[in-house]
This record gives sequence, structure tokens and C-alpha cells, in this order.
Amino acid sequence: MKTLRTTLWASALILPLAAPAAWAETPPDILVVAQNIDDIVAIDPAQAYEFTSGELVTNIYDRLVQYDAEDPATLAPGLATEWTADEAAKTITFTLRDGVTFHSGNPVRAEDVVGSFARVIKLNLTPAFILTQLGWTPENVEQMVTAEGNTVTVRYEGDFSPTFVLNVLASRPASVVDMVTVMENEVDGDMGNAWLNANSAGSGPFSLQTFRAAELVRLEANPDYFKGAPLVEGVILQHVAESATQQLLLEQGDVDMAKNLTPDQIATLDPQAIKVEVFPQAAVHFLSFNQKTESLTDPAVWEAARYLVDYEGMTNSFLAGQMEIHQAFWPKGFPGSLDETPFTYDPERAKQILVDAGVTLPIDVTLDVINSAPFTDMAQSLQASFAEAGINFEILPGTGSQVITKYRDRSHEAMLLYWGPDFMDPHSNAKAFAYNSDNSDEAYQATTTWRNAWAVPDDMNQMTTAALSEADPAAREGMYQDLQARVQESSPIVIMFQAAYQVAMDAGVSGYVNGATSDFVYYRLVDKQ
Repeated sequence: MKTLRTTLWASALILPLAAPAAWAETPPDILVVAQNIDDIVAIDPAQAYEFTSGELVTNIYDRLVQYDAEDPATLAPGLATEWTADEAAKTITFTLRDGVTFHSGNPVRAEDVVGSFARVIKLNLTPAFILTQLGWTPENVEQMVTAEGNTVTVRYEGDFSPTFVLNVLASRPASVVDMVTVMENEVDGDMGNAWLNANSAGSGPFSLQTFRAAELVRLEANPDYFKGAPLVEGVILQHVAESATQQLLLEQGDVDMAKNLTPDQIATLDPQAIKVEVFPQAAVHFLSFNQKTESLTDPAVWEAARYLVDYEGMTNSFLAGQMEIHQAFWPKGFPGSLDETPFTYDPERAKQILVDAGVTLPIDVTLDVINSAPFTDMAQSLQASFAEAGINFEILPGTGSQVITKYRDRSHEAMLLYWGPDFMDPHSNAKAFAYNSDNSDEAYQATTTWRNAWAVPDDMNQMTTAALSEADPAAREGMYQDLQARVQESSPIVIMFQAAYQVAMDAGVSGYVNGATSDFVYYRLVDKQ
């Protein structure tokens, strides 16, 4: 009867949100989450690049080395139990864990690791650049990554430390997929990409049972997971865009967790029934100007913009508890961060900067923004404060996927968005905010610089490359701080805040872990009392 009840309850989630009273109370063995999940474009690890996609990939797949629920800040063994690095030969050899199986029942083999990495490189979709940093190409990847028995040898090119390489291999596209199952579902040479964007083929603590874009995700626990079965039988992520509806569902007991409540809403919750946990985040929030828009190319506009953001006004009101002022691309709390905040809201200074530079005013510009809290509130604040200096924003709200797709196409004018590192090394964000060696439309790069059509100065590109290869840790951190200061000084990207994530949940829920990025969201230890 429990299985039947769970099935019926999950079906009820499909009903319109206008009729929540018809829903049953959440079952004790299923965690139900109300969350805005409309940013998902892809869930295949070789393509997934959105925030919610990262959450799914982490809970469905494993990597050779990975961060995990017990300690999301420490790199730990995953599918590999041990590894040996030869820095001179630029190789790392991994020994695979015995007895691990995919959700299909197929064994995890060294050949699956080789095939998974090669698949990312050959498909060459959005996150492939993370692995191609290691010098891998479609032509050489199967020589750079080789299998022998239960070992995998990874070769890399470039002046990297083994630590950097391990962090790359702990990233999302390095997830290992069941190559037998994936290739059985190949269509027209897509290496199973279409199938894997609606299904899963992993070995992680959960498998994908249901995925309906912008509607519902259901994960089913893997009872044979090598670190132990999850404490709940499944997780349901129900798409609920409106924070007010999320609060209502949580207070009525129709969901166990709400992830997108505003600070004002959180302040009204009953602390006896609902608890709120705060998780520092690595995501930085920024305003950027597309350099294909002529009126936004003058560096004086970039400089003035830094004094037209009402930083304290936002963090002291609707962003309270959600964000703190941070004006550099690498987040506070991680080695190499630059924590100085030299800019304050000063519209008179901004006006003078524009006048001194002879900038023609007013400037009318469209501002793309995700149509949910707190982004729409941030956009309205920017609209009001920038108008003080004659820069007029027309706000264009859209779903997460619509906004991100437009950004990737470089078809926006101004963009309000956020960015999290692809792996926990400062180069991840340095490459995104301080490097662009080819600004042509054909040279697609998953970076904020390229997406804003900003041709980064050659010396800054060189600084980014030099920091990547610096062997001395302290010197390397200083180089990244210098880079952040350069981006602060002159860039069409205005970094404003670092996120802090507040999650409201039923008082009986425990064990939820939300690390610094969406790749560090873990449900395996969640329990419900």
C-alpha cells in the first residue's frame, strides 16, 4: 500500500497549483521540494550546465574523485579508491573501486571512464571546455585517457599542478556514465545525448525516475550505493516559480522543503514547525553590458555603473540574508579571493564620470532578467538607481532557460545574472571573467567575457594564463587577487554580490547538505522524522 500511496501522491503533484487542498500529506519516505527548476536546459552530464542541472547530475552520477555529503569542502575518493600522480610525466593513475554497479546492474568498468570522458570531448557541448583544458581533443582523447584492468591513466598537457587536474576531474562533465546503456540508445550518432536528456545512466545514490521540464523531477534511491543507501526512498523536485506559493505549500505540509523564499517570507515562518538553514554560496551576481551594443562600449559607462548600484540598499532590504556585498569574481571564503569592496552607491560621482568622458545621454538599454525573486526586485532597484544618471533600463523578464539561452547567443544588451565556478579552483572564474583570446562569433566560449563580446586586453589574458601555471600556492593566490583588481577597475561586468542560500524545511527534516555550488547539493543523508 505504501508504494501505491506514493504513486498516487506523485500523480497528484501534476495537478494545477490552484488546488493544493486536494494534495495528500507528503509520505514519510519521500522528500518533496518546492523549487524553481525552469533553468534546466539539459541533464546529460556531457551537456548539463545550468544550476539545477548540476544538482541532478551530482545526485545521479559519480566521478573518479568527488566532493561528497559528509564534507563538501574536501576532495575525496569516488569511483577511484586511490591515485598516483607523476607530475613530470603529466599523468595520474587511478585504481577503481571494486564491486560498484550502475543503476542498470552493469558493472562500472575502466572502459566506462574512458568512454565517458571521450564522449564529452567528441560531443563538444557547453561544459566540454572544462575537460579540454587538459589538452584533450576528439582525435587524442582515447590516447590521453586509457584503461588497463581496473586502472585508468589520465594524461594531460599544459603546465598544471596535479591538484588542478584533480579538481577538473571532480567537475560535472567528468561524471561517469554507463556506456553500454548509453550507446544502446544512440540515435544518428548522438552518442545517446537525446536519450540521456530524458533518462539517466549513472551509479550515484539516486536514479532518475521522471523528468518533465519546468514541471517535475523525481529521483529514486539506489539501495546498492557503495557509500550506503540514501535514508529516503526518493526525492521529488516540484517546479514552483512563485515564492508565495512555495511558502503556502510548505506551511500546509504539502512539501517538505522550499528553496526560493524571500527574506520577508522567511521572517514570517513559524519556527516551531519550520526551520531555516543558511548555506554560504560560491555564486557571484553581476550586471554585464554586451559590447555589441555601441552605447555600452565606453569604459566610462562601466566605471559609472559601479557607482550606480545601491549595494547596501538591496542587501539591507529584500536581499537581507540572501546576499552580501562582494565585488570580485572569486567568492569570499576561498583561497585567492579579493574581499575589498571599493564601490558604493554614489550617483553624483557617476554623473560626473559620464560628463567628463563626454558620454551621450540618455542611454536606453534593455535589461534581461530571470522572472522570479529576487532577480526582478534587483532589476527594479537597478532601473531606479541607474536612471539617476541617465541610463534607462527596460526590464525584459524571462524564464531561466530563456535568459540563459539569450546570453549564450550574445543577443542581449544588458544582463542581470549570476555565475558559479565549474570546479573549486580560482582559474574556473578567472577564465570566465578575465580571459577571452578570441572574441569572434564563431569561437563560442562558456564565459561571461565572450558572452558579453568583451575582447579582454592581451596582458590580462597573459595574467590569467600565468596564474594557472604558477606552482607556488601563495604566489598563485596573489596573482588571482591582482586579476580580480583589474576586472574591478575596468570591465563591462559589474560584480555586486555573493549569494547566501536560505532553505526552509519542515522541522522534522535533517541531513540536507547544500555546499558552495549547485554541484554540492546532496540528498543522500536526508532523513524525515
